[in-house]
Amino acid sequence: MGQVKRHRPIQKSSVLRHETALPLPGITIYPEDIEKYLKFYQAQGHSEGTLQSYRQKLERLYADLPEDKTIQLGFMDHWRNQLLEEGYAANTVNGFLSASNTFLKFIGRRELQAAEKVEVEVAPQPELTRTEYLRLLQAAKITDKERAYLLVKLFANMPLNVQELHKVTVEAVREGQLTISQRGIKTLVRVPKYLRDELLSFANREGRLAGPLFVTKEGKALDRTYVCTIVRQLCRAAQVSEEKGNPRCLRRLYQNTLATIEANVALLVEQAMERQLELEQLSVGWEE
Repeated sequence: MGQVKRHRPIQKSSVLRHETALPLPGITIYPEDIEKYLKFYQAQGHSEGTLQSYRQKLERLYADLPEDKTIQLGFMDHWRNQLLEEGYAANTVNGFLSASNTFLKFIGRRELQAAEKVEVEVAPQPELTRTEYLRLLQAAKITDKERAYLLVKLFANMPLNVQELHKVTVEAVREGQLTISQRGIKTLVRVPKYLRDELLSFANREGRLAGPLFVTKEGKALDRTYVCTIVRQLCRAAQVSEEKGNPRCLRRLYQNTLATIEANVALLVEQAMERQLELEQLSVGWEE
């Protein structure tokens, strides 16, 4: 009889050696990495204000890195706790983490991202009514604050963010449309005719023939703080709660108004369809 060939058993240690993945080492961050990411971020169509905000957050991250400027696994969670201990609000800390996490994704090191963000207690947002909105416009007219009047109208009648206010240029208003970004998707929106006429009249009185309509005396874009201050001043004159004096509430009013109109149109379509079926039933209904 021939000998039976025996196979050597596989060593468990060799299996473990191949199947167990060792953690990747940390990564050293260089200023050029941040600049490369910001150029990429700018190419995605983000505003200058958002770009500057990300730059500040990433520069803070770079400053807080160890001396060797290396991010190791777990550093981001440690950094999150450090920011909280320094007294930063939860929303602010989450802003730092968001900018840093997208940067780490860009350089291909998602495993180094912060494990979780800071939980934020969301308070109910105040709702601005259409009647209160009209009172704000009336207060602006009485106090002769045309810029405030137009800003309120813009945010209450178009899906516009403060960061995109610089896109409201004389050229775009003349064309009657401008391009905005909604959740990263560029969208072409129409400027309502009545608003277009008022904006162009304002541009003529201000002597603006081209470029952004709403800027500071130094020619810089208006930021959220500036716009909120203007609207809150109107709130006092219009006897509207100052909590509602911000672009977010005005934008929500636009969304709610649009949703109500769409619901009413849908109801009219349903009623018209029901009427059509009724007429056809009278003509060729089975029982008829």
